[in-house]
Amino acid sequence: MSQYTDSLSSEPVLTSLSRNELRKELRQRRRRLTPREQEQASASLALNLARNPDLHRARHIAIYLPNDGEIDPHPYMAMARPRGVQFYLPVLHPVYPGKLVFSPYYDGVELTANRFGIPEPAFSKGLRRPAWALDAVLFPLVGFDKYGGRLGMGGGFYDRTFAFSRLRPGLAPKLIGLAHDFQKVGRLAVEPWDVPLHSVVTDRQVYRVKQGAGPPEG
Repeated sequence: MSQYTDSLSSEPVLTSLSRNELRKELRQRRRRLTPREQEQASASLALNLARNPDLHRARHIAIYLPNDGEIDPHPYMAMARPRGVQFYLPVLHPVYPGKLVFSPYYDGVELTANRFGIPEPAFSKGLRRPAWALDAVLFPLVGFDKYGGRLGMGGGFYDRTFAFSRLRPGLAPKLIGLAHDFQKVGRLAVEPWDVPLHSVVTDRQVYRVKQGAGPPEG
């Protein structure tokens, strides 16, 4: 049964691995999930997202298309759309390298693979929504810890795009990482450029992150 908690209490894993080794191991674990296991995890994720207070008032939410074993947010989208929630996909910005802009995502929208092979709406077509105008952003994690530390693919796109949130936290969208619960680890180093999360949601729990908290010294 899913559990709501304000602290990450599951057992830490893989603390002896380097950051790159940890990324490789966790990605391999995701890929080993069967289609049925992925389906069950995504259904549980949807219920936990619906319970997350960070999303209760959100009407403009950025999402992602899962690959590489990432947990799938589509069941949550199916639940939220009847309530009038609009979803957006990240698009690589052609003018500002390393940053993202967001384009509406709906049934039938035309997608084209970007330079990483990830499908996205064409930048030259359709409406675009700037990062600051979103209510919430759901993005995939490779790993996470109880202090809000996170491990991604290493591209830094979300950190650069939402760097403004450090200066204007009250106006920034809620940043919510999604993962399978087994992707929780003991402790991750926090880099100066890491934009802090508001919460992490998995197939088992909603983990609220205390803003301003960091890992202990030592």
